[in-house]
Amino acid sequence: MSPSEPDPGLRTLKKQRTRQTIADVAIALFLDRGFDQVSVAEIASAAEVSKPTLFRYFASKEELVLHRFADHLGEAGRVVRERAAGLSPLDALERHHQERLAARDPNTGLNDTPSVIAFLRLVYETPSLSAHLRGYVDADTRALAGALDPDGRMAARVLAAQYTSVRQVLAHATWTRLAAGQDIDTVARLAADEAAEAFALLRDGAATRGF
Repeated sequence: MSPSEPDPGLRTLKKQRTRQTIADVAIALFLDRGFDQVSVAEIASAAEVSKPTLFRYFASKEELVLHRFADHLGEAGRVVRERAAGLSPLDALERHHQERLAARDPNTGLNDTPSVIAFLRLVYETPSLSAHLRGYVDADTRALAGALDPDGRMAARVLAAQYTSVRQVLAHATWTRLAAGQDIDTVARLAADEAAEAFALLRDGAATRGF
């Protein structure tokens, strides 16, 4: 590389910073005024980039918000693939979920930081964002099914769908309680108990719960 050429590492860092700035500006505007009331042109202007530049970083307006879930894509599949010897897939997933609750991971809904509660409210209460989130859930479901059974048998696909649905239901219920102002320690105990019950249901089937 000649002295006049920019450092590839610096170029990458600049791109990461630009992407983060655009997303932060967009989310701040959405939280202040509502998702549907803010245009892409307004976001680009506030972030001091052009619309074409914005779309080079984010494929859609929804992605400006939902990219925060990207770090968790494939997480359940990784947990299953990397589980300790002798640990069943469901046991590994339950242990991971309880660990994430203990860590107050926002992805579990168990985080009472005002900005996290507001962000999740934006996602849950904006129809287009909730609809696009389904795409992330579907991708996660496919990844988990592949980790459970590379041959793609129906049983693995059904179990993966059940797990990802349960995870979403648990997270939404937990967030709802915190958003209503309930004490986080009380909510945490309830979230752990409900997760244990949900995983027992996944293991044993509906018949054992009277369904």
